[in-house]
Amino acid sequence: MHLTGAQHLPFLRSVILICIVGLAGCIPHKEIIYFQDHSERKNYENPYAPIDGITEKYILQPNDYLTIRVTSSNPKLTEFFNPGGSTQAVTATTQSPLYQYPIDDNHEIDFPFVGKINLKGATRAQATELIREALLPFVTDAQITVRLANPSFIALGETNTRGRIAMGKEQITIFEAIALAGDVRTFGKKRKVKIIRPTSDGAQSFYIDITDKNLLDSDKYYIYPNDILYIRPMRARAWGIGESFSFGILTSALALYLTVSALIK
Repeated sequence: MHLTGAQHLPFLRSVILICIVGLAGCIPHKEIIYFQDHSERKNYENPYAPIDGITEKYILQPNDYLTIRVTSSNPKLTEFFNPGGSTQAVTATTQSPLYQYPIDDNHEIDFPFVGKINLKGATRAQATELIREALLPFVTDAQITVRLANPSFIALGETNTRGRIAMGKEQITIFEAIALAGDVRTFGKKRKVKIIRPTSDGAQSFYIDITDKNLLDSDKYYIYPNDILYIRPMRARAWGIGESFSFGILTSALALYLTVSALIK
């Protein structure tokens, strides 16, 4: 029995389709390698502005919690403004939510014996000065320590860990954030990472390319509390090609076709 070329056509089309899908699933190195020098690419222009500072960039937002410690040369005043009294006790008690001060929808905290203190538009350093000024009627030599009690960001999309992730400090680099999120998955788009940043004027969003080394010294290098980090999937992921896909599928299909063709002939 001998099949004509037309009878081989459906099987051949299937093999070709598998090859096309497989090639679409292949990811070039330029899409996945960090810290590349893109300056040699045709028509490349550095999209990032130089960084003008690292700390005190974050503006305090409603629902942030502040840990506040007040010390004075007068031990009684220190004890008065810090439940627990001693340095050791103060350090321990400030870890409890009982001694954390939430910022409400009006950007205010309610500080004991002082009342409402408005922190709208303030960084942590500016909040420290505002609290110091509010305490002047009670203590003139106050040393104020203000810390953000709950710094975290949100990771979504093609990362190995998703959801709200603790930062440990008030600003971290984009690569620290990605490491905390368990790195970008194989089919995550590293060249177009979306950052959504809440501000007092509404959410702002922008894209960064984490394969571009020019990002390192730029104004987009840092992640701040409450930022949303979104890694979009590549088209291969949308087409259902998994991370376990390999060229073994292609070679097996091709071998099967050649074997069947030989047997028929």
